[in-house]
Amino acid sequence: MDDDLFIFSHDHLMQQVADSLLELGYHKVRFYIEAPGIPSKHKTEHIEDFYLSPSGGTLRDSSMNIVIYSAKYDKYKGYGKMSN
Repeated sequence: MDDDLFIFSHDHLMQQVADSLLELGYHKVRFYIEAPGIPSKHKTEHIEDFYLSPSGGTLRDSSMNIVIYSAKYDKYKGYGKMSN
């Protein structure tokens, strides 16, 4: 496994989030890009900022366009549900 945290993967995203502060509802992370707004799974010449909202599990690009939505990135999934 590649240890370059700028290569996009679930593990690298989670490592960057763990080391970043929550500011205005987002964690700032950085990844190599395939094209503007598209995180790359391999090393490229360009790195771009992305923003993960842990409330809702949404990764956005630097223009705040939704790149990925996944419940696995939602830190609060399940909170507020009534248990039986």
